[in-house]
Amino acid sequence: MARWRVGVDSGGTFTDVCLFDEDDGRVEVWKVSSTPDDPSRGIAQGVEEGMRRVAPEAAQPGAPITYFGHGTTVATNALIQHRGVKTGLVTTDGFRDLLEIGRQKRPDLYDMQADKPPTLVPRDLRFQVAERVRHDGRIDAPLDEDAVRAAARALKAAEVKAIAVSFLYGFIRPEHEARAVAILREEMPDVFISAGHEIAPEFREFERLSTVVLNAYLGPVMRRYIERLTPRLRDLGMTATPHLTQSNGGVIGFGTAAAMPVRAVLSGPSTGVVGAQAIGELAGFPDLITFDMGGTSTDVALLNGGQCKLASEATVHGYPIKAPMLDIHTVGAGGGSIAYIDGGGLLKVGPRSCGADPGPVCYGRGNAEPATTDANVVLQTLNPEYLLAGRMKIDQSLAKGAIAGMAEKLGLGVMETAQGIISVVTANMARAIRVISIQRGYDPRDYTLMAFGGAGPLHAARLAIELDMKRVLVPRNPGILCAMGLLLTDLRADFAATRLMPATEASVTDVAQAFEGLEARAEEWFAHEEIAPGDRGLTRTADIRYAGQNYELPVPLPPGPVTAETIASLATGFTEAHRQRYGFVAEEEPIQLVTLRLEATGRVRKAKLASHPDRGPDASGAIIGKREVWFPEAGGFVATPIYSRDALNPGNTFTGPAIVEQMDTTTVVLPGMTARVDAYLNLILEVAA
Repeated sequence: MARWRVGVDSGGTFTDVCLFDEDDGRVEVWKVSSTPDDPSRGIAQGVEEGMRRVAPEAAQPGAPITYFGHGTTVATNALIQHRGVKTGLVTTDGFRDLLEIGRQKRPDLYDMQADKPPTLVPRDLRFQVAERVRHDGRIDAPLDEDAVRAAARALKAAEVKAIAVSFLYGFIRPEHEARAVAILREEMPDVFISAGHEIAPEFREFERLSTVVLNAYLGPVMRRYIERLTPRLRDLGMTATPHLTQSNGGVIGFGTAAAMPVRAVLSGPSTGVVGAQAIGELAGFPDLITFDMGGTSTDVALLNGGQCKLASEATVHGYPIKAPMLDIHTVGAGGGSIAYIDGGGLLKVGPRSCGADPGPVCYGRGNAEPATTDANVVLQTLNPEYLLAGRMKIDQSLAKGAIAGMAEKLGLGVMETAQGIISVVTANMARAIRVISIQRGYDPRDYTLMAFGGAGPLHAARLAIELDMKRVLVPRNPGILCAMGLLLTDLRADFAATRLMPATEASVTDVAQAFEGLEARAEEWFAHEEIAPGDRGLTRTADIRYAGQNYELPVPLPPGPVTAETIASLATGFTEAHRQRYGFVAEEEPIQLVTLRLEATGRVRKAKLASHPDRGPDASGAIIGKREVWFPEAGGFVATPIYSRDALNPGNTFTGPAIVEQMDTTTVVLPGMTARVDAYLNLILEVAA
C-alpha cells in the first residue's frame, strides 16, 4: 500500500491539497473553496475529497499518511483585515505610548495623505508598571506586583481576550516579565498572554513590543483555529504528527504554532517560495521574483542565485515583526479584493476582501461590491460560466451589473471600469515588487517573474510589462504551489542571541560561546523532532552594522571553529553586503556584531518533479475553443483561443493573445507574447523584444 505525504495550504478563498506517493513519486492535487467561518472544515473537506477522488487508495482505512504539513493564511488575513481580538498591554513605566509613537517615521515621507495602520491596543487598555532593568542586566527598580495585579483586574473588567507583556530590557533579564505573566494568569486564567522574552528575545524595544502585541492580538484566532482543526484530522483517521509552516519556510508543531502565531504570519506564502525555489532551479532560472496572488493577498519575494534571504525583522501590512522569516512582502491585493470609489472620486481596490464567503459578486452569494475576480469575469479573461474546471458555476451577469453601477459613478464604460480595476490591482502589486527589488538594490529586469497562486498567472503578464520584465514562468500547478512547497521543504528552527560586540579578534571567545549556547538549543530541537544525525544541518549568520547605525545586515559565517579569521571574514562580508544594499562603504567606521543566529535544518524526503521528453512545437491539439476576450492592447474584444493546460506538452509553443485554463488557475498570454512548455511542464511566457 502506498505511503502518502500530504501538504495543505489554506487560503482566504481556496484550500489546496497536494498528495505525494513516497513509493513511486506520483503527485496528485485537489482544490476546494475555503470556509472562512471555520477554515478547519475546508481543510478536512479538501483532504477527504482529494484522497477519495484523485488518490482513492489513500482514502482507504489504514492507508499510511507519513507526513502532514499545513500552511495557513489565517494569521495573515486576520492581520490584514484587522480581525484579531481585543488586546491589552502591560509595559514598563514611561513606555505606555511607545506602541503608538513607534519610530516617529511617516510611512511615506512626502505623502501628505499617508495613514499609519491602526494601533492594535487602544490607549485605555495600555497599562504601565514600575520596574527597571539596566542594559547590563542590573536591576534598578523591582517589579511593582501590586500595579500588575491592578492592571490585570482593569483588563479583566474591560473583557480583553489577550494581553501582551513587554518590559524595556526583558530580553536581558526576563524575571520581571515572567513574574508579571504569572500574576496575570492567576487573575485571568482564560486569557491568552504573550511575553516579549518568549516571543522576540532581541533588542529594539519598539519592534519587540510590536511583535509581542501582534502575537497576543492573533493568538486566540490561531488557537481557536488549531483547536478546531486537530479533531477534524483525527476524525479522518490521520495518525501522522501534524506540522504547520513558519514564516521562515520550516515547520513547527501545532502546539508551538498556537502559542506563537506571529511566527506563522507568512505561513502559507513561505512554502510557495520554497516550491518556487525548487522549480526555478530545475527550470534553469535561479534568479526569480515570486508573485503569489491568492484570493485575499499577494505575496512577493526575491530569489538571488536560487536563495531567498531570511529576514530577522519585517513589516507586514504596516506592523513591524521581529521574528525569523523569509523576506516576503505582502499587500492586500487578491482575487477577492473589493473595488470601491473613495471620497475623492478615485477608483481603489483592496485591502478589504470578500473572501470565499460571500465571495465575489459572480458567486451569487449576496455580495454586491465588485471584486477583482468580477472584473476578470466581465473582461472574459476568466471563464464567464464556471471556475475550477466546471466544478464552480458563476454568474457573469451579476458581475456586470455590479461593475455597471460603479461605471456610472465614474463616468466610464463597463469594460473600461473593469479594466481600470485590473490596472489599479496591477499598480498595487508592482509597488510591492519594487519594495523587494529596486529599493534593495536589485533590478527586476534581471529576474524572471514566477507566477503562482490561484490568481497569479491571470495577472502576471501585465505585471511583467509594468516592471519591464521580459519573462514569466508559470509552474505546472500554480494554484497549489504553496501546498506542493510543503512537500519540498525541510524541518527548520531558528535560534538567536543578541550580543553587542566589536567585529575584532577580541570578540572571538564571546562569539564562540554564544554559538555554543545556540547549538545546544538546536540539539534539543533535533532530539525532540527525532531527526537522525545524518539529516541534521546547521547554518550560522550574524547581524552586523557600523557602530551607531540603526539597522543591520545578515552575513553568513564560514564553516568551522570561530577564529580570528572568522571575524575577519564577517567584516569583509558585511562590507560587501553594505556596498550592494546602499552603494557605499564607510571604511573608517568600526564594525559591530549585534545578533548571532543559528538555523537548524532537519532534512526529510521530498517530492521529486519528473522531466518529460520534447513533443514538438505544435500546440494546436491543446485548443479547446475560442471566446471573446477584452484586450485593451488590441483595442477591445478579440476572438481568443483557449488552451487546456492538461493537453499542453513539452516543447509546445504558441503566441498571444491566448488563454490557458486549468483546474487551479487561468493564465493570460497578452498580444505580442510567446509561450512555450519546458521539460518540467512549466509554461514560460516571453515579451517580444
